[in-house]
Amino acid sequence: MAAAEMERTTSFDAADKLKAADAGGGEVDDELEEGEIVEESNDTASYLGKEITVKHPLEHSWTFWFDSPIAKSRQTAWGSSLRNVYTFSTVEDFWGAYNNIHHPSKLVMGADFHCFKHKIEPKWEDPVCANGGTWKMSFSKGKSDTSWLYTPLAMIGHQFDHGDEICGAVVSVRAKGEKIALWTKNAANETAQVSIGKQWKQFLDYSDSVGFIFHDDAKRLDRNAKNRYTV
Repeated sequence: MAAAEMERTTSFDAADKLKAADAGGGEVDDELEEGEIVEESNDTASYLGKEITVKHPLEHSWTFWFDSPIAKSRQTAWGSSLRNVYTFSTVEDFWGAYNNIHHPSKLVMGADFHCFKHKIEPKWEDPVCANGGTWKMSFSKGKSDTSWLYTPLAMIGHQFDHGDEICGAVVSVRAKGEKIALWTKNAANETAQVSIGKQWKQFLDYSDSVGFIFHDDAKRLDRNAKNRYTV
């Protein structure tokens, strides 16, 4: 599914749904005199109220996390600078948060911004993440905004065939450019990981190859860790 189509799939039109539900409601009097005003019916008032207040729940709750370079420079233990920003569980709350936070191109160099399933911390040590790994994409400086938007949209909109394998994603802003990493929980499940990597590339219309690194390899070998899977 292309990125633009995915956004349309993940977005919802509450008005259309409510109109369909209210179809067949009160009839309009065809014999109104010229200039006569039709009073607002209870059905109309009810519809307008529902249109304003209805929310669309997500399959999972998700949490935004932020790790600033200033806080990281002062941390006493790895991961202690991570800050829980906001947890959302509906489509409307996602957009409310997303539209009021800085996009990657506006983040300070050295910053990391995460979107993870609620109660999963973006750390290797988290029990859900411990046996997992990451797919990673690279972007020129200031060019990851759209891809970052479509990554959470794909996750929260359960667009992945193996969505239960996904822990979350992080965008990292560095001097040479930006990286987006997609974290999964069971690195040894090659079938699921390769499926996720292929679908992620498709959603973002990303043409370069992407690699998957096990967390265990990254912890032991740091920058010398090699891709186990490539798509």
